Amino acid sequence: MGTMTLHDLENAVTGLSPDELARFRAWFAEYDGELWDQQIEADARAGRLDALADAALRAHHDGNTQEL
Repeated sequence: MGTMTLHDLENAVTGLSPDELARFRAWFAEYDGELWDQQIEADARAGRLDALADAALRAHHDGNTQEL
């Protein structure tokens, strides 16, 4: 299978049956979630979330948070 363009993918998706679209949607949500998790993990390991975490902890320590 050669490289598909975005246009090719759009055409393929719009041609799916309702059942195939539901299965594709579930697969893509799982796939996208895995990519998101990998990016968050990489950002955390690289320290890119440290300032955000520090600010959240400071806000909680200062009483500027509320229970969900």
